[in-house]
Amino acid sequence: MMSSRSRELLVKVPAITTFFWIIKILSTTVGETFADYLNSTLGFGLTKTGLVMTAALVIALIFQISSTRYIPVIYWLTIVLISTVGTLLTDTLHDTYNVQNWQSIIVFAIALIITFAIWQKREGSLEMKSINTRKREGFYWLAILFTFALGTAGGDIFLDDFGVALKYSLIGFAIALTLVWLLWKGKRINPIAAFWIAYVLTRPLGAATGDFLSLPKSETGLGLGATTTSIIFLALIATLVTYLTVSKKDRLS
Repeated sequence: MMSSRSRELLVKVPAITTFFWIIKILSTTVGETFADYLNSTLGFGLTKTGLVMTAALVIALIFQISSTRYIPVIYWLTIVLISTVGTLLTDTLHDTYNVQNWQSIIVFAIALIITFAIWQKREGSLEMKSINTRKREGFYWLAILFTFALGTAGGDIFLDDFGVALKYSLIGFAIALTLVWLLWKGKRINPIAAFWIAYVLTRPLGAATGDFLSLPKSETGLGLGATTTSIIFLALIATLVTYLTVSKKDRLS
C-alpha cells in the first residue's frame, strides 16, 4: 500500500503574485466577453453555450487534475473556462429560471462557506501550499466555481438591479479590492480570507472591465465588441502565461 506521503503531488497551483491577479482579472474579463460572444454574437443561446463550455471545462479539469505538477497553460486555460461556466451558471439561473441576483448571492455564498468548512475539516488547511493532493485540488476547483458564480451575481445586482453605471461599478469594485489589500497588508485580516474575498471581487471587476470595453457607446461602453475584447485579453493572457512558463516566477515551493 502506498503511504500518504507517496500519494502527495507537487503543489498544483501558482504562487499568489502580481502576475496571478493580473491574469485572474484578464481571465474573468474573457469569461464575460466570451460567454457573450457565444451566446449573442454566434447565437448559441444560454443553454447550448453552457453545454459547450461545460464540456470544455470537464476536459480541461481532467488534464489539470491528472497532471502531477503545476503547468501554467493548463491551469490558466482551466481558469478561463471555469470563469465562463460560472458566469453562464448565474446567467442561466437568472434568465431561464428567473432566479434573482440576490437569491443567487445567498445560495452561492452558502455553497462557498460549506465548501470551505468541509475542506478545512477534512484536510486541515486551506493554504495554497497544501494543495498537493487531488482531493484538496477538487475542493479548490469547486470553491473557484462558486466564487465565479457568486461574483457574477454580485456584479449583476449593481448593474442590472441597482442601475449603477459600468464605470462606477468598475471603480467601486477596484476600491473594494484596494481596501482588502490594505487590511491584509495591515494584518487586520487573515491571508486566506483576504485571498478568497479578493477572488470573489475580481470577478465583478473583470466583468465590468469587459462590459465597459465591449458594450456599444449607447450602453455606456467603449464599443470594442465582445470579439475584439476577447481576442485582446486572450492575447495578453497567452503572453503572460508564456512568460511565466519560461521564467517560472509563479512556482510555489
